[in-house]
Amino acid sequence: MKRPTQFARLAVLALVGSLALAGCGSDDSGDDKTASDDKSSTGAKKGDGTLTIGTLLPQTGDLAFLGPPEFAGVQLAVDDINAAGGVNGKKVVQSKADSGDGTPDIAGAEVDKLLSAKSDVIVGAAASGVSVSVIDKITGSNVVQFSPANTAAGFDTYDDNGLYFRTAPSDILQGEILANRIIEDDHSNVAIMGRQDFYGEGLSKRIEEVLKEKGATVSESTLYSADAQNFTAEVNKIAASKPDAIVLVSFNETSKIIPQLIAKGYGPQDVQIYFVDGNLSDSYKGFDLTGVLATSPAPASPNAEFIARLKKQPGVKDTLTYGAESYDAVVISALAAIAGKDDSGTTIGANIVDVTREGTKCTEFKECAELLADGEDIDYDGKSGAADMTDSGSLVAGSYGIYEYKKGNKYDEIDNVSGVVPQSN
Repeated sequence: MKRPTQFARLAVLALVGSLALAGCGSDDSGDDKTASDDKSSTGAKKGDGTLTIGTLLPQTGDLAFLGPPEFAGVQLAVDDINAAGGVNGKKVVQSKADSGDGTPDIAGAEVDKLLSAKSDVIVGAAASGVSVSVIDKITGSNVVQFSPANTAAGFDTYDDNGLYFRTAPSDILQGEILANRIIEDDHSNVAIMGRQDFYGEGLSKRIEEVLKEKGATVSESTLYSADAQNFTAEVNKIAASKPDAIVLVSFNETSKIIPQLIAKGYGPQDVQIYFVDGNLSDSYKGFDLTGVLATSPAPASPNAEFIARLKKQPGVKDTLTYGAESYDAVVISALAAIAGKDDSGTTIGANIVDVTREGTKCTEFKECAELLADGEDIDYDGKSGAADMTDSGSLVAGSYGIYEYKKGNKYDEIDNVSGVVPQSN
């Protein structure tokens, strides 16, 4: 089911909020004025006056390497918002939780903590598979879920009550950009090995589709269980197909897959290997990744000042992935609360798309907030670049860094490719 358009979104949110009130309301009709005053323009219950940002980001698990820049991006945004006067006259507060990576599943219990802390917006999760496991709980509670890192294409058509958003572009575009790079590199017999989850299945499928459209052969496409510890069967299939290039759509389990590929004569020094955003990390040890290429969302024109600030945050090292996207998720949410003059999740959700497009361009929270105070519509462009969103809450366009691993398993950005996200039917 597709998410409604912006006009229909307001009606949906009003209905959801009304049903929620009916479900826990009193039969006492003597407090009609209070009840009426406690509602926003959508008819849903108003917020408590304080914007609370919950973070559901990886402190543990295979994506823990993405946690530091994401938490740092959120913190910098909260700091900047509060330094500029906060939201609707009050400071923004923050509540933190661990998303893990889905194995084991801790996200549900962590979301409960964030809901108990009265979060209006939950930033996260990083993994698409984790997000889809909690999206109903979050959005069903009339709370916005805003991921800085979810790329799975399936979110565009998920029935989310108009309350799910993301600042990372869809894998429909990443798959296209990576496949085009493989073709440009003159590879024509490609094997794909990916995680069997919401993220891995969708991205693997998209890469395969575009490769075939471009005339390449996909010699093998195999998926492995997301909680697998042994990859012998899948690696054997890859090796048997005799590819001239291999795509790994994986997380940190890449550290177990690469040695097995090397043992079969299909390691990074034997064939061209490609990574994606989920396994682009500088923490691999015990083998040489020199020459491996990867794609990951990255600003076409990085903000040097923001990067310098991000690097100074606790725990942040070389990996900066999704730091800017995390910052923008918080700022956009805050601006939506200002636009709607209310911090409830339903009001924020009804205004998020509008503050990202078709208005006066602005790039800093304070500047944007002042424009809103003057009654102007705004078009926020953030630290991660243009933030224009479709009615489904996803980016209209995106840009991807092309990265190459050097000696020591460190990587550098060697190119950046931008494009409009093809819209799924």
